[in-house]
Amino acid sequence: MNKVPTVGIIGAGIAGLACARTLQSSGAQVTVLEKSRGVGGRVATRRVDSGVTFDHGAQHFTVRDTVFQSQVNDWCEAGAVRLWHGRIVAIHRGVVTDLREPTERYVGVPGMNAIAKSLATGVNVRTNVQAQSIANLNGRWQVQDSLGTLHGPFDMLISTAPPLQTAQLFAGQSPGVQDSLSRVTMDPCWSVLMQLSQRLKVPLDAAFVEDSPLSWIARNSSKPERHLSDCWVLHASPKWSRDHLEESGESVTETLVAELWQVIAEVAQPIEFVVAHRWRYALPQEPLSQRFLFDSDLGLGACGDWCGGPRVEGAFLSGVALAHAVLKEVKFTN
Repeated sequence: MNKVPTVGIIGAGIAGLACARTLQSSGAQVTVLEKSRGVGGRVATRRVDSGVTFDHGAQHFTVRDTVFQSQVNDWCEAGAVRLWHGRIVAIHRGVVTDLREPTERYVGVPGMNAIAKSLATGVNVRTNVQAQSIANLNGRWQVQDSLGTLHGPFDMLISTAPPLQTAQLFAGQSPGVQDSLSRVTMDPCWSVLMQLSQRLKVPLDAAFVEDSPLSWIARNSSKPERHLSDCWVLHASPKWSRDHLEESGESVTETLVAELWQVIAEVAQPIEFVVAHRWRYALPQEPLSQRFLFDSDLGLGACGDWCGGPRVEGAFLSGVALAHAVLKEVKFTN
């Protein structure tokens, strides 16, 4: 290429936005297509009619990599991220056990989606655009959305959608990428958002739950800069979520809330608000060993938290790594 490259990115989650910012900071012209009305993907915050908010996707994040640590430092300085000092434990039928090794856990403020909003600043993100199909026309990529609108053409195209959806979009385009995508299975997760009438008097703010349909419970209001109402987020285990994937939200809510009282060994408390949310593609069963997938001949790539390791950090590093791979393939005009 002998011009400023154009790159289309499908998905405005952490991987897509990290990729977009890295490319844009090096001079590429980037367009991000996002099917939802906002950015963040599973790094999500939901506001209900009462004004209360819930982090119903990713609950927090940790830092191991120096590249990601640099980004987290920037977020902290900008006021978009703070440490969560809540008491996080393991729990088994009312028996609380402290975790063996304390871990610094970060959260976005005033909601988890603050980190996505920060990454999206200055990036051309088109929301409410659901990619339906892609086509290669004279070596450049075009995306058609669910309304029939065409986006592009792009010199390079990247998908950060879940592997199954990416495979459907990339059908017939790159056998090598397709083969890798087919090896990834994503587990679902049922999430329940609950606001209580009074503060629940239990000696914890969050817990990894053992031997239960629940895998995680968290007092969302214990995080910094949250609403004072006692709000809880419950996550079902991958197995339970798979087994009950197509159940109604009402049935899931009833079962998981009842399970909460059993887990914490407390009688049921009055509830102000409760709703269930299904994440159909929440966690990779076994992430790929490589950080990204990229067919440099076609200019077609994919990345996400299912590449190189899950969690927020994994998604971020996957997006950055793919961006650097793309930049190696392009040359800029002066």
